[in-house]
Amino acid sequence: QVHLVESGGALVQAGDSLRLSCAASGGDIKYLTMAWFRQAAGKGRDFVAGIIWNGLSTKFADSVKDRFTISRDNADNMVFLQMNSLKPDDTAIYYCAAGRRMIVDIAPGEYDYWGQGTQVTVSS
Repeated sequence: QVHLVESGGALVQAGDSLRLSCAASGGDIKYLTMAWFRQAAGKGRDFVAGIIWNGLSTKFADSVKDRFTISRDNADNMVFLQMNSLKPDDTAIYYCAAGRRMIVDIAPGEYDYWGQGTQVTVSS
C-alpha cells in the first residue's frame, strides 16, 4: 500500500513560482506512473501533469504547458511539480497520484493511490 503526502502549497501572487513535493512511503514508486491533479472549489478533479516510471515521458494539461514541469526521484520516492508564472486560475487543491499503468492517463480513475492534497492559492 503506497501512502502519498503532498507538501509545498501556499498563498502566492500571480507570476510567482511554487514547487510542490509528493513523498511516498509504504511501497516503492519506482515502477509506478505518477501524476498531479487539481481540484478547484466546486469543480471536478482535473489532470495537471504526469510522468512515467523512468521519467522519459511526461504529459501536461494544455492550461499548464510551458509553465509547469514534473520530475521524480525514484531513489528517494519523491515526485515534484514545479509551477512557474502562476495565475489565479491555478488556485486549487493539488493532489499527487500513483498508478500501475505504464502510460500517463488523464483520467483520475486510472490511478490507484492518492494523497490528501495541498492547497495552492494564487492572488491577482
